Amino acid sequence: MTLQNSKARDLPAESMAAWQCVKFCGACCYLAPTERPDLEDYLTSEQLALYLSLVGPEGWCIHYDAQGRLCTIYDQRPDFCRVTPTTFKAMFGIEPEDLDSFATECCQEHIADLYGEESPELDRFNQAVGL
Repeated sequence: MTLQNSKARDLPAESMAAWQCVKFCGACCYLAPTERPDLEDYLTSEQLALYLSLVGPEGWCIHYDAQGRLCTIYDQRPDFCRVTPTTFKAMFGIEPEDLDSFATECCQEHIADLYGEESPELDRFNQAVGL
């Protein structure tokens, strides 16, 4: 699925056109390494060690509050948890102008895998990003 957003071309490279984090989702906090076998391809060895140290027994980040469905260290979260042009360029080689559609598609896929394609989480995300 490709996001069509004419405003994206008019925004500065450091801004996001439509992608946004949706509260009470938490899909990105599911860190199970078995679900992300290519971690070594985009994380440095130091980042990988930190990432693995954050994985709890059920595969969720140890800083994820499952009851409140939010990150308890959001303002201090590691770079690999941030959706920014700089981070995604370094980790995945994504150019800033492609970040919006890439991040949107990644979230849609991860939310659908975790909660289901008919889930309220995916519906909320799609509505928030204008899809």
